[in-house]
Amino acid sequence: MSVDLGSPSPAGLPSADPSAGGISSAGVVAALERAGLEVRADKGTLGMYSSDASLYRIPPLAVVRPRDVDEVAAALAVARETGVPLTSRGAGTSVAGNAVGRGIVLDFSRHLNRVLSIDPEARTAVVEPGTVHAVLQKAAMPHGVRFGPDPSTHPRCTIGGMIGNNACGSRSLAYGRTSDNVAGLELLTAGGERFTTGYDGGIAVVSGAESVLSGVRNSVGSHLATARTEFDRFGRQVSGYAVQHLLPERFDLTRALVGSEGTLAVITRATVKLVVDSPVRVVVVLGFADIVAAGEASPAVVAHGPTSCEGLDSRLLDVLRARRGPDAVPSLPRGAAWLFVELAGDELGEVTSRAQKLAADGIGLDALVVTDPATQARLWRIREDGAGLAGRAPSDKPAWPGWEDAAVPPQKLGAYLARFDELVASYGMTSAPFGHFGDGCMHVRLDFPLDQPGGTKVMREFLTDAARLVGEFGGSLSGEHGDGRARSELLPHMYSPEAIALFAGIKHAFDPGNLLNPGVLVDPDPVDADVRPAGRFPLKQLAMAYPHDDGDLGQAVHRCTGVGKCRADNSAAGGVMCPSYLATREEKDSTRGRARVLQEVVRGELAWTDPSVHDAMDLCLSCKGCASDCPTGIDMATYKSEVLHQSYKGKLRPRSHYTLGKLPFWSRLAGWTPRLANLATRLPGAALWLAGVDKRRSVPAFARRPFHRSFVPESVQTRTPVVLFADSFSDAFSPEVADATVRVLRAAGYEPQLPSGSVCCGLTWITTGQLDSAKKILTRTVAALAPDARAGIPIVGIEPSCTAVLRSDVQELLPGNEDAKTVAASVHTLAELLAKTPGWTPPDLSDIEVVAQPHCHHHAILGWKADADLLASTGAKVKRLAGCCGLAGNFGVELGHYEVSVAVAEQNLLPALDAAPDAVVLADGFSCRTQVADLRNRPALHLAQLLDR
Repeated sequence: MSVDLGSPSPAGLPSADPSAGGISSAGVVAALERAGLEVRADKGTLGMYSSDASLYRIPPLAVVRPRDVDEVAAALAVARETGVPLTSRGAGTSVAGNAVGRGIVLDFSRHLNRVLSIDPEARTAVVEPGTVHAVLQKAAMPHGVRFGPDPSTHPRCTIGGMIGNNACGSRSLAYGRTSDNVAGLELLTAGGERFTTGYDGGIAVVSGAESVLSGVRNSVGSHLATARTEFDRFGRQVSGYAVQHLLPERFDLTRALVGSEGTLAVITRATVKLVVDSPVRVVVVLGFADIVAAGEASPAVVAHGPTSCEGLDSRLLDVLRARRGPDAVPSLPRGAAWLFVELAGDELGEVTSRAQKLAADGIGLDALVVTDPATQARLWRIREDGAGLAGRAPSDKPAWPGWEDAAVPPQKLGAYLARFDELVASYGMTSAPFGHFGDGCMHVRLDFPLDQPGGTKVMREFLTDAARLVGEFGGSLSGEHGDGRARSELLPHMYSPEAIALFAGIKHAFDPGNLLNPGVLVDPDPVDADVRPAGRFPLKQLAMAYPHDDGDLGQAVHRCTGVGKCRADNSAAGGVMCPSYLATREEKDSTRGRARVLQEVVRGELAWTDPSVHDAMDLCLSCKGCASDCPTGIDMATYKSEVLHQSYKGKLRPRSHYTLGKLPFWSRLAGWTPRLANLATRLPGAALWLAGVDKRRSVPAFARRPFHRSFVPESVQTRTPVVLFADSFSDAFSPEVADATVRVLRAAGYEPQLPSGSVCCGLTWITTGQLDSAKKILTRTVAALAPDARAGIPIVGIEPSCTAVLRSDVQELLPGNEDAKTVAASVHTLAELLAKTPGWTPPDLSDIEVVAQPHCHHHAILGWKADADLLASTGAKVKRLAGCCGLAGNFGVELGHYEVSVAVAEQNLLPALDAAPDAVVLADGFSCRTQVADLRNRPALHLAQLLDR
């Protein structure tokens, strides 16, 4: 079928361009404010909401955060009056550009996010559209029920967004699509009419919207043959409108509206169906020679009745290992591709028997049956992080969505995957496919050459060829993400002109003014228009090297694909990211929000000094949690340092930069007169204010004698030398920790020695963006440490944040310095060194209960596994906490941060302390120990002190 993709839709819908109404941006904002709405229209907010998890960047005129249904109606009224389009948005995790628009963006996630009721007997729940999937599950689980569909973004995606895209998730073999799990909707039409859909005795009913229904029935009636033959051909045919539910013999508006991507009506409330989960789950991992073989085998696997059959490729696992080390992937059966198959039931024996039968059926090269829930969780976490991990292509270039969601009938999946790989290779690109293979749905990210001249042209040509390929296999351009801006223009490769005309008629019946999410599905925008990362945005005279991004900050901040893991509570997986967002629930305080603002900076839309930039960065704790927890590898702490450096170089800085930012310098001076220094810290609150310190904070006392002045080396021939990096915090404030470290090292057969001369990692200069000074400090430190490092003498850190600087930041600040690389490779934590010490035996701590708060930098940069293993070998009962303590170096001490610092501590740390009043608190980080003392008046120990019994 030959189709002119540039031809207009037969609907003849009017333009909803904001300029068409003759009203300015300020006029729209003023009209919204007169309506009493919560409106945001600053440059930072518009930048944050200009993109979702897709390739596209379309700045809105205003962002409205409605607090109730009447405010939604008021926003719609303003849209009608001004002729400005309106786009509904949930968590902004839409991958196809479904949640961005040029006019008013309604953010439902901020206020309209409640579970209103749960009926366990009817197995239904009533929710507002901004309700996060995980919040609904948490509310439903005590009743023994849950919402069935579970997309990989379930910790942060919203129910409204799932309804908009007809999301499915990994267990759709058991629970179906979202359209199979919605019992009723409350909606507003573009004209302001309220109507409801639902079921009465199993019969689909609609209340209101009579004129709309008449137009819909007329459109379908004019294309009945098309409606009956081109739709509902297989389970994952999600592209376009769900016309099969509008046939006269099965008219069901509820299911028809699911997947309409906010183009037909605005959802204000939903009644969803709940399911009872089987209590027993067993996972079978099947290995295959390649991804094609895995695809070909999926129908045979589905015959075993699994709840899930997920496929992934070794190329994806290679990215994961490169990011997080070889231990990030559990042992898998031999092969280069795998199917993760979940079987569920009521009895362990019965489910295990089915699993063993599947494993023994000879499907694939090898099989592994996994019954351990913790190992299962690790496997599913790999799959859930797939979209983020795939953001880095096997070529080590950025990889993008756009063709990430195609589906074909499952029996054709293997052949399709083979042809798709050939197509990708013909364009000189690479990919790492994964997805819902049991349903025939494949996800992938592609390294489109968007940074090269003509890159969007290549993208357009590839998407066109890929759409033709899916059409050839009788597939669907979208299997669950929706068509959005990425695929709507390509629908003629899948549907006939009659079907395209039918879509236009349905759209016109609901939204004759084309106000709702224009540019999507009907009269679509070009697939290569408004591509966010197209082009290069090199910034000159950057202070950091960004070695993983070719020195390009633009490439670094565009690592953020928008999957929004930073908007989720990652503590269940032991994560840290993103503590400030969890405290405030503001998009600007998420890693994604900050990345979007910085993308505006590298584009030249915002200056380094713009208030929006500093507002977004202000509550970043520089915890580096995103460096490990963000599946795309965002390192916001580094970017924040760059922002502060660029903003203040050669200028007057905030007061705290001169005090807290140069703390090691002041502590060296204080070491000579500690009593006088401690007296100064106890001056009235005005003095703290002048120092930029919140008066509610206690200031740690300087030690009477710094560690470096009391340390006495010993000469014992049998001991192995190590260099002890006594950081400024351990030296000036906690010499007892350094003393304990010395004793533990000596007991393990080492003789600590201090570096020659004064050394410092420059951490406080780094976090406050004084990067020129930090480079000078680190250059001196590297020069002092390098001779021992070259001689093979281990360097042992005490304070995790300072140790992490020597392991990681030093190479970003001193690129090309070979001594810096040598030093970084020689740096060890105490646990890492002890773990490889022959003959060392840990003490017996089986009588101790430990609440352990790993320092954020320890978790993100150094890794806490060695510590966890060591503690396990002591026999101690350890509860490892996730999340940040909230103090995070200078952050929680500075003026304006106290409330957020406490709110972060309340997420994990304080509840754990209160639940275990007699436990030993383990916190290697000086900040963590200070926070525990400040907020709960409890002592906390460093690992060295715990081992030094």
